[in-house]
Amino acid sequence: MNENNMNINWYPGHMAKTKRQIIEDLKLIDIVVEILDARIPISSRNPDIEQYIKDKDRLIVLNKYDLADKEENNRWISYFNNNGIEAVLVNSNTGDGINQAIKKIEEIYAKKQEKYQNKGRLGKSIRVMIIGIPNVGKSSFINRISKKNSATVGNRPGVTRQKQWIRINGNIELLDTPGVLWPKFENEEIALNLAYTGTIKDDVLQTIEIGFSLLKFLINNYLDNLLDRYKMNKEDINNILNQSELEENEKILEIMHAIGRKRGAIISGGNIDEEKTAKIILDDFRNGKIGRITLEKVK
Repeated sequence: MNENNMNINWYPGHMAKTKRQIIEDLKLIDIVVEILDARIPISSRNPDIEQYIKDKDRLIVLNKYDLADKEENNRWISYFNNNGIEAVLVNSNTGDGINQAIKKIEEIYAKKQEKYQNKGRLGKSIRVMIIGIPNVGKSSFINRISKKNSATVGNRPGVTRQKQWIRINGNIELLDTPGVLWPKFENEEIALNLAYTGTIKDDVLQTIEIGFSLLKFLINNYLDNLLDRYKMNKEDINNILNQSELEENEKILEIMHAIGRKRGAIISGGNIDEEKTAKIILDDFRNGKIGRITLEKVK
């Protein structure tokens, strides 16, 4: 098993066009709201965004915070605040944190409103651009904040397509944009994090290797969560991990097989269906069934 041999390029043609459109639309915008996945706040940030928005005021929305480690959520809020960026925790599925996001938008705008008033631009709407990579929950956020199904939501990365303005109250207008990934993932850890969370389609990568690599992370960082989810005995797992004659990857594979047996992922001859087991692990992680997991911690 070699999880260190992935060179991931994924840049559908429509994304280059979207990038150009975002840069053009920014001329109309007062505040940029960047939606990030709370489990991977760095990996879910398009590194090109910094170049696009330049000196625009910004709000970071850490979406899916209910799936992320509570302590790490607080650390990430402090991290962004310490870097001069407002940030809020949101669960777009339930609407938790949406009102706080609206309040933050109004607070950020209030700081620059005096400048507009001095220029005689009274009654101006707050124009907000919503940006985020595919599958980060951007459309769900917009639908919650606007209290209607304004944005197209789907399971496939990049399903949001057309530009649209959405008024969410008397003085705030949102501009939705399609999710944009970047041309190449130079950092393999970022590519893997995006694969774990489903941002990169599973058919772009090998499911077994992605599931295997995620399992390795979980064993090293959230072992108790794994034991609880798959009803495994800690002593049995420690016995596997302490076998000096096995390479690390062999130990991970043996634990993967143990999960497969627990879940009935068995094929002819009593062998473990590794692809099915990997999908089980990935789905359980993405749905929060393994518990609240943060893949990237504040350094």
